[in-house]
Amino acid sequence: MFHIALHLLVPAILVALLYRDNWKFAYLVLIATMLVDLDHLLAVPIYDPNRCSIGFHPLHQPLMIMLYAGLSVFPKTRLIGFGLLIHMALDALDCLS
Repeated sequence: MFHIALHLLVPAILVALLYRDNWKFAYLVLIATMLVDLDHLLAVPIYDPNRCSIGFHPLHQPLMIMLYAGLSVFPKTRLIGFGLLIHMALDALDCLS
């Protein structure tokens, strides 16, 4: 439950710090990047509390994470890239425990 809360709270903090003028749109984009977790539907079982999603699910692979970093460089895709990188970083925290 704490993990899911972080996926909502961290983007809110980023938006509050960097995107005050357009916070609704920015927050919506950052939250929409959680759709990356649709790749969890390909796993059997779909949810395993002991599984590290980084390196396991197709959209959580290191090559994809590099692509997300690339998206964050360009102004038109920056929010999407940031959202995906934040998501991967939070998922990586689960791998530590």
